[in-house]
Amino acid sequence: MKLLVIADNEEKALWDFYDKEKTKDVDLIISCGDLSVNYLDFLVTMTNCPLLYVRGNHDHHYDQKPPLGCICIENQIYDFEGLRILGLGGSMRYKPGPDMYTEKEMQQRIRKMRSRMRLLNGFDILVTHAPAKGYGDLDDLPHRGFECFNDLMEQYKPKYMLHGHIHTNYGRITREHAHPCGTKIINCCGSQMIDICSEDHPARGKTGSFFYDLYISLKDRK
Repeated sequence: MKLLVIADNEEKALWDFYDKEKTKDVDLIISCGDLSVNYLDFLVTMTNCPLLYVRGNHDHHYDQKPPLGCICIENQIYDFEGLRILGLGGSMRYKPGPDMYTEKEMQQRIRKMRSRMRLLNGFDILVTHAPAKGYGDLDDLPHRGFECFNDLMEQYKPKYMLHGHIHTNYGRITREHAHPCGTKIINCCGSQMIDICSEDHPARGKTGSFFYDLYISLKDRK
């Protein structure tokens, strides 16, 4: 399975100079936030692939004009062909406004999803806008990462954490970090292609959660 993950910067190669050959093998597009609605609309139309997104700290305009044909995965775990994808958008709160959270507020969001995480026996990919504290974030408050993301990864050990928010033009950045729990953290500012192997996630209906696997089995029989 091939993922196209995008964030923060609309790339001309995927818009102004779009060539369908560049995305012909893509199975799923994931947006980590702070992207134009028109850009997301264009990609989901031209690629004919599902597009999942979380909101960045500058995406308040989505309230008036959400991306058409795209799926918001904020505060949920989306199952894509057995791949369990958890979405937690927004950045650290540095001023009044939407899509920004204190550390405590982000912890509360995670707490509300605990029952869903237990039902699905965890998740395979954590999709956020902001980074985890200490893994690609910056010292200033607007670009500081969330400590609770580290706790979440330590508990469930997803294969990947995908985020944006830390732009490549801020200076020299490291695209990938290895978390001690085994999660690969990728800054997807601009775009990144990621190949997901079958070994990276349970087969559909084989998560190890009795009730969820039973639900998928019954759903697939219909």
